[in-house]
Parts: sequence; C-alpha cells; structure tokens
Amino acid sequence: MEIRKAAEAAGSGAPTAVQLEAINALAKARLNGEQVYVFSVRLCDDQMDRDHERFDPRALGKLAKLFIGKTGILDHKWSAGNQVARIFETQVVQEEGISYIKAWAYIRRGGANEEIIADIEAGIKKEVSVGCAMGRSVCSVCGSEYGTCGHVKGEVYDGQVCCAILQEPVDAYEFSFVAVPAQREAGVLKGLGSGQRTLKELAEEFGAQAEYRALFKEAELGRRYQKELEDSVVRLGLTLELGVTEPVLRNLAKRAAAEDLLALKEALEARVNEMLPVCTQLGGRVGKQEMLESGFLV
Repeated sequence: MEIRKAAEAAGSGAPTAVQLEAINALAKARLNGEQVYVFSVRLCDDQMDRDHERFDPRALGKLAKLFIGKTGILDHKWSAGNQVARIFETQVVQEEGISYIKAWAYIRRGGANEEIIADIEAGIKKEVSVGCAMGRSVCSVCGSEYGTCGHVKGEVYDGQVCCAILQEPVDAYEFSFVAVPAQREAGVLKGLGSGQRTLKELAEEFGAQAEYRALFKEAELGRRYQKELEDSVVRLGLTLELGVTEPVLRNLAKRAAAEDLLALKEALEARVNEMLPVCTQLGGRVGKQEMLESGFLV
C-alpha cells in the first residue's frame, strides 16, 4: 500500500566534511561545500496520526534505510523538472517516548534553487509530505489485517482507540515540499498496489454497510465457535495424557479447520468416555426385590 505522511523540514546550511562525503557518494561529479545546501527533515514517526494510523516502531529502521538516496520534489509531481533535493543520510531518533526518522538532504546551490533555499531558511517551505510503500496494515485492537476484522479506525473498543499499524516497509519513493501536507488535508493517501480492495471498502462505496455489519457479526460468532472447539480439543487432549504439552496442542488446534476440529473433538470425547466412564455414586437396585420391611410405613 502506498503511504504519504506529513513531515517537516528545518534549515541547516553548509555540510560538514562527513556529510559532504556522503553527498559525493550519490553525486556523479565531485561537489564541494560551497556548491550544496544541507537541511534536515523529520519524517514519519510511530505516533497515531489524524487518520488513526501509525508506523510500527520496529519498521522505522528498515524504512529509514530505504529513504537514503531518494529524491525531494515539489507537490508530489513525479517529473525530473520537479527534483530539487536528495536524501543522503537517515537515522531513527527517540525523544520523549517517540521514535521517528530524521533525514538529511542536500540541494545544489545556484539558479532557481536559491529561491527554495531562501524559502526553507525563512520557514516558508517547512511542511513536506513523504511517500512510501508498506506491506501490511494491522488492527491495533486484535492484530488482524486491517479491513478484515470489522474494527473501525478511530472507534473505541474496551477503552482502546482503534488504529491501523503500518508494518513491513517495501519501498520509499520521495518526499515533497507541499503547501498543505497530505495528512492535514485528507489524511494518509494510499492504495493497494495489486488493485484489490477490501470488503469493507466495497461495502462503503456501494452502500452495503448493513450487510457488511451482519456478515461481521456472523463471522464473530464463527470465531467464538472455533475458539470453543480449540479449547475443547486442548482440554480433552490433556485429559487423555497424550504426552503433548498444552502449547503444542493449542498450536495444532489453531491450524486446523473447524470441521476437522469438530471431528477430532468427537473422537477424543469417545476415547475419554471409554477410559473414564461415567459412574453414579450410589448403586442401583436392579434385580433386588422390594421387601415390605425395607420401607417406611405411616
């Protein structure tokens, strides 16, 4: 899925010797410190945004590496004429419990670029939007693929606000100077690269939310039934002392289909009944003749 996030640029100035070496590793011709302008950019972080999405902090390290060498453009217009900067260094920074990607980019001095540099220094060109691709988006409430579980971003479940956690970085495209960051305007812009859409998205588009909610409730009942079958199989397996630990039994039960679990449950119940037949505490009086003296007479 394609992701665009708001970020921020901060002015800097001339590169250090170490930074210049990193820049020249990307440049075709050798550049000196007077030819380039360096500035820092705060990219995506692990906090929930206005669209109730956040990056998994474990994904930031890989994503930071993917941004090295990527271009800075204007208004997300993917053309050579709009290329103005390039990222040469990134790192993951942790401050006050927040993890984010900090990047350094350079602009070649001269010509029209001096206007861009002046705007950065003046704080006019400050907001940027970042484009990247993430492989997964999971629900913060249940851990399922977001869009398949029925939980809705922004809604509260047992005191927890649902959000989509972006995981498994695939690629970093660019960062762009924009007048209004995409996140502030309409949240994160994304689309599945395969062109496939979730059932929830289709239901919202075609006005079938009621049918979707009914299907979700039925699916929830099915999940509960599946969980009960898993618990029964684990309990019966431990009762029979099969020599298998509970984690192993539970892992096998989770992998089995519902019909297989039902057949296994019935087979285990039959074996338990054979080994541990149900007996009453008091014996019956079958075959014994009731004697008059054995009763109480009033």
